[in-house]
Amino acid sequence: MLITISRQFGAGGTEVAALAAKLLDWTVLDDELVKEIAARAGITPEEAAELEERTPSFVERLALSNAFPAPDMLLPAAELIGEPEEAKIARITREVVAEVGRRDRMVLVGRSAAAILARQAGTLHARLVAPREFRIRIAIERRGLAPADAPRVVDETDKNRRRYHREFYGRDWDDPTLYDMVLNTERLGFEGAAQLIAGRARSLGW
Repeated sequence: MLITISRQFGAGGTEVAALAAKLLDWTVLDDELVKEIAARAGITPEEAAELEERTPSFVERLALSNAFPAPDMLLPAAELIGEPEEAKIARITREVVAEVGRRDRMVLVGRSAAAILARQAGTLHARLVAPREFRIRIAIERRGLAPADAPRVVDETDKNRRRYHREFYGRDWDDPTLYDMVLNTERLGFEGAAQLIAGRARSLGW
């Protein structure tokens, strides 16, 4: 029995996950997932967290293209720089989330868990959304972003999460049909969204 929480930036993924886990008396995995991924990759947790949310460099994109059928002219670049960092983190993330997926009574935040565990039985996939202005306000108030920077960070983070899912999982991150629940946290509040998630889990006999 697992719950995955996908979220737009500023929609309250961390907060809602913690509240839902508390209501169910489950364990929430957020920072712990990032730390495990970072440890296996030999990088800092900050670097691991950022890789899903940043635009890859030209060299990384060039090397990443060699993970798929590509013209021969691209092969020397891939051999020269090896596995691109983003592809390496994506591979390790799949391994870690798949291992966690064998555990029970966990709430997983982000890390493409909904994509990785999409076909696994006993999972509930929730998606958190909210209007852009609300998420910008949350980013300023709860994430400590400067008002001048928050709109750009919100837009760029979601853009890169969208790209990340498309490139590594072939999924439309915004497609509501990929989730069991899509919840608007401005309308429901973080507590209300958590209660709905927990309530659905209980109705499933969890």
